Amino acid sequence: MYAEERQQAIVTLVEQLGRVAVTDLAERYDVTAETVRRDLAVLDRMGLVRRVHGGAVPAGALTAMEVGTTEREGSRSPEKDRIAEAALDFLPPWGGSVLFDAGTTTGRVAVLLPADRELVTVTNSLPIATRLSGHPGAQVHLLGGRVRGVTQAAVGPQTLRALEELRVDVAFIGTNALTAGHGLSTPDTDEGAVKRAMIATAHRVVVVTDSSKLGREDFVRFADLSDIDVLVTDAVPPPLGDELEQYGIDVVLA
Repeated sequence: MYAEERQQAIVTLVEQLGRVAVTDLAERYDVTAETVRRDLAVLDRMGLVRRVHGGAVPAGALTAMEVGTTEREGSRSPEKDRIAEAALDFLPPWGGSVLFDAGTTTGRVAVLLPADRELVTVTNSLPIATRLSGHPGAQVHLLGGRVRGVTQAAVGPQTLRALEELRVDVAFIGTNALTAGHGLSTPDTDEGAVKRAMIATAHRVVVVTDSSKLGREDFVRFADLSDIDVLVTDAVPPPLGDELEQYGIDVVLA
């Protein structure tokens, strides 16, 4: 196989699988790892794939710009609605505590809280706190801090200090991206720090995200797959599904 043929085959494979490893490609095409790295370097320069540690992902898999709440609210709404409905199964019992990360999917879960369930709720999201304030059984705690306009979420040292003092039954966490190699990630360092602290404060971590985030990598990793207990989504590509199973994550398809 000529180099050009191998490189085209690699592009096709990356698009099909979402992520490929240098070692797997070297074995598949019977070449050295160094040859594969040169191939990936060429393809990266051409904009056909994006090189990451140990392999490559599709060219569009790394987010270049963070999308605001308004734009995300209308994106993949049917999938997010189904995910939120399925996530209700993981609410704590009457009188329990639940934490909502900022996000459009986590916000949908908050909206669907059963009216007859009394819960202590915590969030760093202004929109979610507003929605929860009208719930008859919700005791609402809004975390303080600097509010980021793009996500309408409180972040920063004040938010982190408040989370250090808490212990909640369940945390519903959103993510901008998720892969086995890079874990869960987000574009902003402050948002990543808050998400990391939320996960640390929860007995059970339920990630709610639509499948467009799976197989993608973003700037700041805030959790490994081993840090989460449940993933609620609408679909999982086969390679990632196998990796999630290895981590013992309960995957719920909505």
